[in-house]
Amino acid sequence: MSQKLLLDAAALDIILHRLACQLIENHDTFENTALVGLQPRGSFLLKRLADILTTHYKIKNLKTGLLDITFYRDDFRRSDEPLKANSTEINFLVESKKVVIVDDVLYTGRSIRAALTALQSFGRPDTIELLTLIDRRFSRHLPIQPDYNGRQVDAINNQKVKVLWKEHGGEDAVYLIKNED
Repeated sequence: MSQKLLLDAAALDIILHRLACQLIENHDTFENTALVGLQPRGSFLLKRLADILTTHYKIKNLKTGLLDITFYRDDFRRSDEPLKANSTEINFLVESKKVVIVDDVLYTGRSIRAALTALQSFGRPDTIELLTLIDRRFSRHLPIQPDYNGRQVDAINNQKVKVLWKEHGGEDAVYLIKNED
């Protein structure tokens, strides 16, 4: 297995601030906007973005939530091992809100399709946008594209994009990992 560094801590920090600024441009005070991170990996990105928005850009009353999509996925019965669901923590109404779904890597689009279905259980948002840190643009199975994108990566099927956060792995970095067969 070989790995190539795509983003180091400094590049990741720049991208996170750019994404935060793009969100501010489109949502101003976030009065009617909520950010929802997909469990588990989107939650790390959501926490980091929320921290930047509230600390650096002084956004007040930012609504954030976490959404588990485990049992909404179309492939959840294909695993030989029992699935363990994560928690869903949405403590606000999504009805008539602008919702931004946050996830670390957009690959086939199936997780986002599941998120759209799961989000309907909490009401009907006015609009839904998608923010991803990494867009694997040539791997899509469904016609889903991000509205906010940290970086596009052209990866083939035997490659994996791995996002590490200093809070959960010791470093801020994004790697492209290739399985050597």
